[in-house]
Formats: sequence, structure tokens, C-alpha cells
Amino acid sequence: MIVQEARELAQKSMSKQRFKHTLGVAEMARKLAVLNAMELDKPLIAAYLHDVAKEVPIKRQLELAREWGLLNYPEDETAPKVLHGPIAAHWLKQERGLNSEICAAIAHHTLGAPGMSRLEMLIYSADMVEPGRDFPEVDKLRQALYDDLEKGTLVCVEHTLNYLKHNKQTIHPLTLKTYEDLQRRI
Repeated sequence: MIVQEARELAQKSMSKQRFKHTLGVAEMARKLAVLNAMELDKPLIAAYLHDVAKEVPIKRQLELAREWGLLNYPEDETAPKVLHGPIAAHWLKQERGLNSEICAAIAHHTLGAPGMSRLEMLIYSADMVEPGRDFPEVDKLRQALYDDLEKGTLVCVEHTLNYLKHNKQTIHPLTLKTYEDLQRRI
């Protein structure tokens, strides 16, 4: 799949508001890729496709996740809004033959994963800090990513954990494992 195909598929699959967010993720992915001397195709394709299943109704996402064997933690069912990444990645791999590295970045863009590649870290972080995001500390997160992708991703995961704790929301075990892994790596 080429970048233009990914952009067109995203635009056809999303509401205008979701696509606007996706364009912001692609913009941030481009910036982070350039800063990290990465080729642009994989980051841009992953950025355009990361939310391709986001607007599939949650009930259908759960059905697909069950059918495709994507439920790995109890939290996957109790907090199913995290399933759109793995669902999109599985579908894109099976139906479109999308590159495994890009699929991993799409699958892990909400929760992270231990052993994340630079592309996975880039998409996870670009989704969090794209230009349309406006929350306290977003500029601090962006700067941390501009300074160092790996350390910046750790700061992003820490921010997510603090947000979830503060708002008394479920913390997915995969996000905790991601945090622990990044701490060990750094």
C-alpha cells in the first residue's frame, strides 16, 4: 500500500472530525520521522490508518475481536474502546496485505506494547500529541518527543497513566507493561 492509498482509505472510512484528527497525526508523524531520520512512507501509512476502525460500533468491534482471537486481557472486553487498533491491524494485514511493522504500529497506538519499535513509539506518541490536541502539558510532551523519541514516548505513557489514575479509570495491563519496558530500556 502506498501513502496516497492509505490516505484515501482513511478518508472514506472516517467522519470528517476523525479524519481531521488523522491528518494531525500524519503531520506529527512526518515531523517526528524527519527528526529521527526515518523514511516517511511507513509512518505516514500507519498515521493515516491508525483509526480506520475507530468508528466501527463497539458491539461490532467486540464481535470481530472475539472472532479474530484479539481478546488477550479481561480489560479488552470491559474497556473495548482500545480494540480499534488491533482490529484495524488484523483487517489490514489479512485483507490488504499490509506490512507487519506498520500493522504493529496501528495495533499498539492506544496501549503501547513491550518492545515497541521506533515506528510503534512514533505512532503511539503522534496520536497523543497531534496539533489538534490541547490539554495541559501537551507542549511538554511534544518537546520531550522532539528531544528523544524513546524518552518522549516514556513521558507520554507516564502522562497516560497519571491521567487514568487521576480520573479513576481502568489502567490496561499492556500500558503498565509498556511503561515498565520503556523504563528498563532507558
